[in-house]
Amino acid sequence: MFDYAYPQFLYLLLLLPVIWLIWYMSRRSRQAKIRRFGRPEMVDRLMPMASKYKPAVKITLRLLALAMLIVVLARPRTDQKEAEATVNGIEIMIAFDVSNSMLASSTDDPNGTPRLSRAVFTLEKMVDKLKDDKVGLLVFAGEPKLQLPLTTDYYSAKVYLNELNPNMISYQGTDLGGAITMAMNNFSPAEDVHKAIILITDAENHEGDAVEAAKKASEAGIQVDVIGLGSAKGAPIPLEGQNGDYLRDGEGKVVLTTIDEKTGQAIAEAGNGIYVNGANSNATDKIAAQLDKLQKSEFKKVRYKTSAEQFPTFAWLALAFLLIDIFVLNRKIGWFKNVHFFSKK
Repeated sequence: MFDYAYPQFLYLLLLLPVIWLIWYMSRRSRQAKIRRFGRPEMVDRLMPMASKYKPAVKITLRLLALAMLIVVLARPRTDQKEAEATVNGIEIMIAFDVSNSMLASSTDDPNGTPRLSRAVFTLEKMVDKLKDDKVGLLVFAGEPKLQLPLTTDYYSAKVYLNELNPNMISYQGTDLGGAITMAMNNFSPAEDVHKAIILITDAENHEGDAVEAAKKASEAGIQVDVIGLGSAKGAPIPLEGQNGDYLRDGEGKVVLTTIDEKTGQAIAEAGNGIYVNGANSNATDKIAAQLDKLQKSEFKKVRYKTSAEQFPTFAWLALAFLLIDIFVLNRKIGWFKNVHFFSKK
């Protein structure tokens, strides 16, 4: 017995008699025009090879092909059965630095790709590698702010990533310790689920003790990984809306922001995780491999229905009807041209 994934498409079958009626009316109109032109039997002699029956055969083939395509859209299925699957994964909180320094170039070139853009690109690649894991997102500068609670909706996570900018946090600065602490507080209370924090930042820590926060996370069974972005040489921080001007200190000198890899490495070591430089092409692969070391925990059992898809059969039938239609011409078959099925000679 057939079951349809999208049964609403079957209503399109109601168009078939309408199309046939339009075709039939056009044929009647054509015959009326021929009668105005002259006697039908005389006109038939002028077109001796024109078949009276082939047009009906061709419209029938086309309507059958259309019917098969409509059934394909409805996705017929058979042998529907209930199945059960267990979803296993880990919980991941992404702590994303949106301080003004993230607007600076991620390379030695002041006009290079901003750290913020490279960070978004890196995390999008990483999210694409996730499967059945729960992911959450918080942003931070001088203070942290939860942006997306833990979810398996990766599409929403990527949408949030593309909207990140320093204007999200009014109090600027870089509080890595506060970000780690907030991430810890937003995991689920389940003790049997393995957890990880991914800190993505240039590691210029202005407030709080990030290494101590990472130690506390490790003691709580939470792994802390760090993705560092920026240049060791330093890069100026562009001012939004200032068209080429950069952030300056009290003496009017351009401020250079550098990546603090030592701090990033110390945080990762204290958090029993790894540190990777976001400029490396394999940064996401390294983080993904580190996350894979964490044992997957059972989140929940999912019940779903399985069935055998039957739409390919109807697709092949539609193709067959169309191919037959191509080879059916509107002229009589040579050896039947003198045969009259429904009328006397």
